[in-house]
Amino acid sequence: MDYETPLFFHVMQYAADADRDVIDLVSGGPDWEPPTALRDGLREYADSDPDAFQYPPSDGLRELREEIAARRGVDVNRVVITNGAGEANYLGMAAAMERDAGEEILLTDPVYPYYPGKAKMLGADVRLVPVGDDGHLDVDAMADAASDDTAAILINSPNNPTGAVYDAETMEAMVDIAADNDALLLSDEVYDHYDYSGRFESALAFDADHVVVTNSFSKSMAVTGLRVGYAVFPSWLVDDARTRHMLVNVTSARPSQVAVLRALRETDAAYYEASRDLLRERIDAFTDALDAAGAEYIVPEGAFYVFARFEGFPGTLENVERLVDEAGVACMPGDTFGTHDEWVRFALVTPRAEEAAERLADYDF
Repeated sequence: MDYETPLFFHVMQYAADADRDVIDLVSGGPDWEPPTALRDGLREYADSDPDAFQYPPSDGLRELREEIAARRGVDVNRVVITNGAGEANYLGMAAAMERDAGEEILLTDPVYPYYPGKAKMLGADVRLVPVGDDGHLDVDAMADAASDDTAAILINSPNNPTGAVYDAETMEAMVDIAADNDALLLSDEVYDHYDYSGRFESALAFDADHVVVTNSFSKSMAVTGLRVGYAVFPSWLVDDARTRHMLVNVTSARPSQVAVLRALRETDAAYYEASRDLLRERIDAFTDALDAAGAEYIVPEGAFYVFARFEGFPGTLENVERLVDEAGVACMPGDTFGTHDEWVRFALVTPRAEEAAERLADYDF
């Protein structure tokens, strides 16, 4: 099977090689401080006894799994610690395909490109279902698209790239659609701490045995490099998921799990609210500049991305490279995210986000 190299790497390298100053709005790596307790945990870990540097349990440290289970209201035996949400999503898709209950995985359009990449790697047929003009799920379109051949429906809220947040009514409808078609519902909730609407609902809120929820501390604690994620599986699927995780990874890193556990226990709500306040300010400043530039955009209700388009300036790779060269702003072309080749995506995870917005407002599109 031929695999396409994700376009993120090309754009980041192009920006790095530019002959001018470029503000990077390409990838979603937070620029703010991780929790103090996390740093303290890593420092203390360095002085641990030698046995602390050996393999942890394959499915994750028991104490971390218990902490997650208590917070999510699930049995600890359903929780598997993974190498970020990326592996968690892979395990969920693999579980769906191994059921022999269909060959198709439904995804939204636009879509985070690693989802269809993983699905194709697993041999699934990918079908993209358009969202509404406001970025929200089109529940009726999802219902029409689902069939006996649907192995899984993967949704992401708060959403990358649109910033849409799915409320309880939407989530319940998706749980029902998956059940009606004997499909797994895979709900990636990695941006759950970045909900500005107050309407976010987890798929775990519904009593369903066909739902897999994935998450990570990469975004919420600003530690994408530590690679601590998790998946909550139905009881009947968790053993197979553990086995695949063990065969692919053996286990996940112990130091990062220890540090995340300490941060979970010692970090209060003010830390997360401060991150949301920072991002609210960036989003407001950035969208004001987009208004000045005459852009159309989806107002993000969550996460930290802005999906926008400029009249007469399609979101092609060629035009993204022009923005790097002529405006000093790097972003992602829209066709990376499905069929939205008129759009571009900006990740507001840099202290220079407002400066980037000013450059766009001054640029002659």
